[in-house]
Amino acid sequence: MEIGELVARANYQLKGKFNTEVTAKKVNYQVAIVRRILFLLLFIIGLSGCTDKSSEKVIRFGLYNVPVTLDPRYATDAISSRLNRLLYQRLVDFDQQYLPKPSLANWEQLSLNHYRFTLKEKSYFHHGKRLTMSDVKATYENILKSEKISPHRNSIKHIKKIVQIDENTIDFILSRNDPLFPSFLIIGILPKDLLDKKHHFNTQPVGSGKFTFVDWPYDNLLKLKRLKDDQLFEFIGIKDPTVRVLKLLHGEIDLLQNNLAAEQVDYLKNQQELKFQEVGGSNYSYIGFNLKDQVTSQLPLRQAIAHAIDRDSIIRFVLGKAAVKATGFFPVQHWAANKAITPLDYDPEKAKKILNNMGYSVDNPLKLVFKTSSNPFSIRKATIIQEQLRQVGIEMEIRSYDWGTFYGDIKKGNFQMYSLEWVGIKSPDIFKYVFHSQSVPPKGANRGRLIDKQLDNLIESADSAENREAMKSGYAKVQDMIHNILPYVSLWYMANISFYRDNIRGYKLYGDGIYDGLNYVEKN
Repeated sequence: MEIGELVARANYQLKGKFNTEVTAKKVNYQVAIVRRILFLLLFIIGLSGCTDKSSEKVIRFGLYNVPVTLDPRYATDAISSRLNRLLYQRLVDFDQQYLPKPSLANWEQLSLNHYRFTLKEKSYFHHGKRLTMSDVKATYENILKSEKISPHRNSIKHIKKIVQIDENTIDFILSRNDPLFPSFLIIGILPKDLLDKKHHFNTQPVGSGKFTFVDWPYDNLLKLKRLKDDQLFEFIGIKDPTVRVLKLLHGEIDLLQNNLAAEQVDYLKNQQELKFQEVGGSNYSYIGFNLKDQVTSQLPLRQAIAHAIDRDSIIRFVLGKAAVKATGFFPVQHWAANKAITPLDYDPEKAKKILNNMGYSVDNPLKLVFKTSSNPFSIRKATIIQEQLRQVGIEMEIRSYDWGTFYGDIKKGNFQMYSLEWVGIKSPDIFKYVFHSQSVPPKGANRGRLIDKQLDNLIESADSAENREAMKSGYAKVQDMIHNILPYVSLWYMANISFYRDNIRGYKLYGDGIYDGLNYVEKN
């Protein structure tokens, strides 16, 4: 039997249809099957003469997807954003309480709409030029004024004027009050001289971070070098989680992070040659709806879907308890989280009643299309949701695509339903970016085309509050209204997990899934 067929069979097991009454016995049976397939795959790969590369000094990181762009002005997907953090520096970062802290620069608030930033120390771009405030000014003015619209433009469009005082000092004058303005200045800084030349940062990045670009010979192979010690890293896109696991076990990659099925995690935990880390996460998984679609624009339908999804069972049996149910963008520890929101809990009878009132039933189901990426783990979750919706009277067709096609369709609004995950969300400006009427792509991430003037006013009022407490109160109202409109069904906050070979040391895992631990990792 060919390896490709074995992988397909393994994925068939990983994508099996679970219903809400799945038992531990059935799960254990599936785990046993998957383990046998893994062992057989390892045996065949070993016979094929595959070379163990674990002793080489190159550190190989197995990615569950490939980056879309290495230009921070346009990066919105998780992989691109995490890699850009390694390549570029930014004015501001966040602390563990999700509040802004200085990165490249300190700041002072001179008035409610006037901030002054001062560089902390000298930094240099990878092409040798010193980073100054002229580069900061050029980066943000480019985002604000470029003909090619950046998805980050809408979040900083209240910058009225940028005034450079000297090489180390710059002022931002705003069109409105904003006590959280530093939270927006997290975009990687680009060199002005290359911006003027319209350099292709998307494939030839030039930043000032701790990593520098080496090569991107193939879509699924990116090479970076850590500057402090010239350590070479290869980031290898391996979308199939079973193949990613096998490559880790066989030494073809040194570490991987996230996007594994529960049985794969259990299996890897028992391998003596591997180390394991897990930290609670803040990355937000959700189901999104097209509010311009004749069917999914109906609020009762979205409510029925919310009541039909048994998140507890999915978290327990599929995610290996490595997740916590979500009520919105922010976990309860976030300063802006609305802790009073009560989620629409699993209630299939209520879902059936709503659908019956709409004229649908198990015998006369409503037909919907659900889009997802071709990632097997994503397909598996979609398959489980498909089965849960079938039980209440919704026939959900799953259409899976390669990442580029899928993500492009979502941005264009070419969908009825889809599922994605927001990663690294720290600031409540996310509400404007995702739900404001003026944030429809390419101006933002209002992919569901939610147009609601009352919500716009609430968001704008919260954004312009004079202090953090007033903002918190305003954002609580925003979250209440979003919960009532239901453009998203909140699913869970995934924990972050990492496996790496025993000759890797110093890797640190972060709650938002960033790859900053690669700043310290070493290979024996």
